[in-house]
Amino acid sequence: MSRFAALFAGILLIFAPAGAEAQTISRAPSAAEAGPQSTVRIEAELVPMSEWAAPGSTAIVAIRQKIEPGWHTYWRNPGDSGGPTTLDWTLPTGVVAGDIVWPVPERQRLQDLMNYGYSGEVFLPVPIEIPADARPGTVLPLTVRALFLVCSDEMCVPDELTLRLDLPVRQGAAALDPRYGSAIQSVVETAPRPAGIDAKITPNGRTLSLTATGGPLAGLEPDRAWFFPFDGGLIDHSAPQPGERGLDGITLNLAGGGRIAAEGLTGPIGGVLVTDDGAWEIEAAPGAALTGATGGGALDLSEGRSGGEAASWSGFAQAAVFALLGGLILNLMPCVFPILAMKAASLARSAHAPAEARRDGLAFLAGVLVSFLALAGALLALRAGGQAVGWGFQLQSPAVIAALSLLMLAVGLNLSGVFQIGAGVQGLAGSGPLSRLPGGVGAFVTGVLAVVVAAPCTAPFMAVALGAALLMPAPMALGVFLMLGLGLALPYLAVSLSPGLLRRLPRPGPWMDRLKGLLAFPMYGAALWLVWVFSRQVGADGLALLLAAALALALALWLFGTGQTDRAAGGRGLVTASGAALALVLGGALAVFAVRTPPTAAAVGEAASALASQPWSPQAVAAAQAEGRPVLVNFTADWCVTCKINERTSLGSPKVARAMEAANAIYLVGDWTRRDDAITRELERRRRSGVPLYLLYSPGSAEPRILPQLLTEGVVIDALETSRP
Repeated sequence: MSRFAALFAGILLIFAPAGAEAQTISRAPSAAEAGPQSTVRIEAELVPMSEWAAPGSTAIVAIRQKIEPGWHTYWRNPGDSGGPTTLDWTLPTGVVAGDIVWPVPERQRLQDLMNYGYSGEVFLPVPIEIPADARPGTVLPLTVRALFLVCSDEMCVPDELTLRLDLPVRQGAAALDPRYGSAIQSVVETAPRPAGIDAKITPNGRTLSLTATGGPLAGLEPDRAWFFPFDGGLIDHSAPQPGERGLDGITLNLAGGGRIAAEGLTGPIGGVLVTDDGAWEIEAAPGAALTGATGGGALDLSEGRSGGEAASWSGFAQAAVFALLGGLILNLMPCVFPILAMKAASLARSAHAPAEARRDGLAFLAGVLVSFLALAGALLALRAGGQAVGWGFQLQSPAVIAALSLLMLAVGLNLSGVFQIGAGVQGLAGSGPLSRLPGGVGAFVTGVLAVVVAAPCTAPFMAVALGAALLMPAPMALGVFLMLGLGLALPYLAVSLSPGLLRRLPRPGPWMDRLKGLLAFPMYGAALWLVWVFSRQVGADGLALLLAAALALALALWLFGTGQTDRAAGGRGLVTASGAALALVLGGALAVFAVRTPPTAAAVGEAASALASQPWSPQAVAAAQAEGRPVLVNFTADWCVTCKINERTSLGSPKVARAMEAANAIYLVGDWTRRDDAITRELERRRRSGVPLYLLYSPGSAEPRILPQLLTEGVVIDALETSRP
């Protein structure tokens, strides 16, 4: 629901008179009737927890809401938009209704908004004080006028229903109502309430550190935790809440909201602290952080879920299978072509040495799995620390891009015979890159490089698997990443463990030298591509320094190779060794200066596209939808080879341009080449961990259609034609 819709709904709530007749507001009949009352969006009923009420007791009744699919109502603090359910009671003399006992709400994300509310069937219990002079055998008529703000992703409607319950009065303890008594009792027993928890709120720049200790938190080891404030404007509801647990409690880091930014922290903050082991009301007073709330490990960022979809074993199994399939398909993606060259050279060298082939296959698998674990661990740790990052996050760093480009250059020069690793010139014919390192180290390093270079890609199935993994507990998430690595390494491993397949490969000979030289060129191409990405991230000045660093590195490796030749001929090679060291130091210094070069304005946020485009933002999408126009969104990055191929072919063709014009569509580009937290959050909302991601919004539809990651001209044109109003 947009902010405009929320404001409009609020105006309706304020100005709609009690007797007004309007299509969007449902009014009760003049005489309230018992039983369910409904609109097309919601059915509500006033129901008891117990079969009767005793004189002088407190009875529990509940507003039962049965909300239609696609609609929701709100918690006491609705979040970024919406409004809570309100109750206006008409009760017999002496009968008093208390406040709603609010169950823990759901987090309901819509674009850049986060609301707190309910969907499906929900019970809002209310305590009713029964006077001591209530006569057994009589009936207490309870009437309430309930106003629900019922919203979908597209609109909000204030629905008012008058509900009635005739509650019998009898002596003695009452049994639970057979229809809904158990459900209401469960809500009452699990609803958040104070539990002796000490809490402090500590400003820290733009964030608020919430520490809570004692009470039921002592010795607790939750996997997830979330804080729902009672009042709006105090925190950024849509921001992650990273934290960690300690021996006596937990710590959550909250992004400050508009009121905190404008007024500062002026008093305590009350709310509900939710973990997967329970939920409690707390009041955090301003002050120093409490001890005992840190040091026990990071909490999982699963948006406050408690044992639901994110942690289910069935969800894990499905994500693992998708990850395995995605890893297999990843071998066919353009990003991995340079590493396929290294695999081919290694296979050709060891094809007729089965023991060596098996060792290399297992070492390659180990390199892939270790690298995936390292990247996944870093990704999960950064996200737990509040960083908005996704798959391929390391390639958003100019330092990583610069280092990779120089590494690819070095591997290419090795393949071209400029220098050798781990052996003299004699006997090196047919050796592949890194293959002469001791034992299986070369194959292991090749596996590491395969993962690093494959990181920009997200293959079919892989995007769904990684998107789900980032919502799982850390052990499950790491398991999904391991399955992805197994899929990537599986073809090479299968060949290396199959003597029959190995025997079909040609025996080593002079042809391997030519093959090795030919395979150098994919590595040079990878180095050039990375240098281009670096230029897009930093600009022309940084590019010039990186090219100079590449030249110095090439000189250093040439001198190193010349020294190897001199020593093989009986010389000492001291001059060439000294020159190589100096050139290497110079290249390293130039690379550091290149990375530290401030990015130019032209380099930041610029994304190439053959179509006329505008930068993506939630506001740009909303503005285009308000005009009734289709919106094609392209989340891309310059280091994503698949993205660039799609843009040069499927998105850049004249036919697609004509289809865009015919549909009166707007093309928005979200450039993720450098880190952009807004894009990361949008990817997370679509259950994606990286790019490419293509969204097509049709007029009148709040949710977009997700297009395939591998686009064709026909797919884009067909989608545009079906999106026309």
